[in-house]
Amino acid sequence: MLVVLFLMGAFLSVATEDFFSLENLFDLLVSYSFVGIMATGLLVVLISGGIDISFTATATVAQYVVAMYIIKHGGSWFTAFAMAGAIGITLGAINGLLVHYLKVSAIIITISTLNIFYGLLIFITKGKWLYDFPEWFVNGWELFRFQSSSGNIYSLSMPIVALIVAFAFTAFLLNKTVLGRGIYAMGGHQEAAKRMGFNILGIHVFVYCYMGLVAAWAAIIQAQVVQTVAPNSIVGRELEVLAAVVLGGANLAGGAGSLLGTFLGVALIAVLSNGLTLLGVSSYWHQIVIGFVILISVSVTAWNSKNKERKGADIDVEA
Repeated sequence: MLVVLFLMGAFLSVATEDFFSLENLFDLLVSYSFVGIMATGLLVVLISGGIDISFTATATVAQYVVAMYIIKHGGSWFTAFAMAGAIGITLGAINGLLVHYLKVSAIIITISTLNIFYGLLIFITKGKWLYDFPEWFVNGWELFRFQSSSGNIYSLSMPIVALIVAFAFTAFLLNKTVLGRGIYAMGGHQEAAKRMGFNILGIHVFVYCYMGLVAAWAAIIQAQVVQTVAPNSIVGRELEVLAAVVLGGANLAGGAGSLLGTFLGVALIAVLSNGLTLLGVSSYWHQIVIGFVILISVSVTAWNSKNKERKGADIDVEA
């Protein structure tokens, strides 16, 4: 992944004037903070052996409800994130309970809830766009600002800080907690994890609630960046997030995945899309290219898994 990123960066630096610049780097961080934050939640779900397709609908519902509230009644960043988090956790819990008790493929259940959540939102709101946010929401916040030698002003703005926090906390959760070990164990072999004493129901509900939480918070970040809320602006971006996580080495069968790989996957998708834009390639081709990238990545993963199984079988025969 690092080699591919290096080669893509080298090519785009030569082919375009704007790619290798501090301004473009910060633009990429802000633009893809939304995808990166969501990727951390999806990684947790995939490691547990599940999958969630409905997170963009969850994000859309949380974003729209919070936007309506703060436009009418005002509030603060605490209010916005608290409301969004509560909505995300609630819708995530619905997914987790359905997956656990129905014993049906998670992809079927979450596709269903995607259509239910999104369909209800469109029916109730009639697809109305929201804007005219309060001044505190429009301005956002930043940790510090600095000026480059060229005179451009940059800052660690809220989207960048949120991205860093999401990756740091998810890394702590997966690598330093008993719950994180339970998530990996359940993804590797659910029955074995149960016999080890892990609460399978609790882990199921947690991973989908975590996905709902980070999706909802990512949606608030996205709304602040674009300064408007459109009911159809997030649903449909599942492919980008899934591509980033799968490219990072997460196993669709569960039990494997890392934050470093996910970060590199997000970086690859960001550089790929940004490069195609700078080269003047139509945005319609972006989805096609990302689709091919996912297909190649899944194929390579499957091929590696078969090779490992074959080698394992050979060793058993020799023994």
